[in-house]
Parts: sequence; structure tokens; C-alpha cells
Amino acid sequence: MNRKTLFITGASSGIGAQTARAAVEHGWNVGLFARSEDKIAELEKELGAHALALPGDATSLQEQEAAMAKLAGHFGDVNAAFANAGTGLSQSGTRKGDPEEWEALVRLNILGVLWTAKAASAYFVKNRGHLLMTGSAAGRTTIKGSLYGASKWFVHGYGDNLAEEFREWGARVTVIAPGMVDTPFFDEAKPDKLKPEDIARSVIFALEADPRANVREVFVMPVN
Repeated sequence: MNRKTLFITGASSGIGAQTARAAVEHGWNVGLFARSEDKIAELEKELGAHALALPGDATSLQEQEAAMAKLAGHFGDVNAAFANAGTGLSQSGTRKGDPEEWEALVRLNILGVLWTAKAASAYFVKNRGHLLMTGSAAGRTTIKGSLYGASKWFVHGYGDNLAEEFREWGARVTVIAPGMVDTPFFDEAKPDKLKPEDIARSVIFALEADPRANVREVFVMPVN
């Protein structure tokens, strides 16, 4: 099998880790990029020869570029990238919000996505690759005082604009937009909501679309 290679940020748990599992199952190599070295090392061990742990911080363009270069050197190329890393806030609203938390959110939810796109574009301009980004149902509606939602509005708007740019090279862009998912993102379990594997299947659906088709957005909501 001629395996393509997928770079995933936020790969240590939740949607990122489950996407890595699904991708390997569907014939991909995966680069596991996250700050939690122990977790991605364990995931690499679980997935075997088709996975490579890449410790790093998604808020650093240089670290993402270096990780992709290492991944390309190991597997031969970077054919797709999933800008999945993200964070929320402990307090919503502008009046009561914490500016330091805002800055951390912007660095990861916005700049981290930009850095993945920038780093991956060096490969995609040559190989007609595919960039995926984790948006949110919160980026498709208005929620009182939600700066997190506003950061996901950026992802959705940027995804549309980027798709128009990348199509000049035959590359594709997809925003994966889930509703509430039962992941470590939340302090309490959400057993009646979506599971990470539901979102992983959405990523695979977009990746495996015929090359003539660009699935611009996959919007997935829990039934309950």
C-alpha cells in the first residue's frame, strides 16, 4: 500500500488521537504533534510503524515547521494536515474574562491554525495536499459573551478564504465543525454527546473524497 501522511496537532487525546487511530486504520501514516510527550509516545507505540511522535507547541511556527520536516523525512512527504489543537476559557464574557486566557486562546485557536496552514503550504503547493481544521458549532452561531466561539468564527471564515487560495494549486481545505463532543476539553463527561470517533470518521470522509471534490465543511451535531 502506498500510504500518504497526515500531520495532526493536538494529537495526544480526544479528537486528535482518535483521528490518528482512524487514519492508520484507513491506510495513512500519521505525525502525532502535541506538547504531551508521554501521551504521544504511548500512542505511537499503540499505532506502530505508521505513526511518529512529534513533541512540540502548536503556538510556534518554527516548531510546527520542524515537526513537518521531520515527518516528511521519515515518511517521504506531508500530504495532509489537521489543525486540531485548541483551548477554551474558564470564564466567558468580556467584563469578567481574563485577558491572559484570551491571549493564550488566540495564540492556539487562531495563530496555531495559521502556523499549520503556513507550514503545510510548502508541501501542498507541490503535492495537491489537504488541510483540515477543527471549527465548531460555536463558530456558526452567536453565543452570549463567547470569545471561544469568536475564535471558531475565525476558523470558519479563514477556512473559506484559504480554500480559494489553495485551489490554485489543486489543494483542498476542510473545516470540521462538531457540536459538543465528549472529550477532555470539558471538566465533566458528556456521555450523551458526540464521541471523538464520530469526528474522526468525518475527517476520514473528507480526506477520502474523490480528488475532484473538496468537502469544504463537515458539520456534525449530537442527536441529543
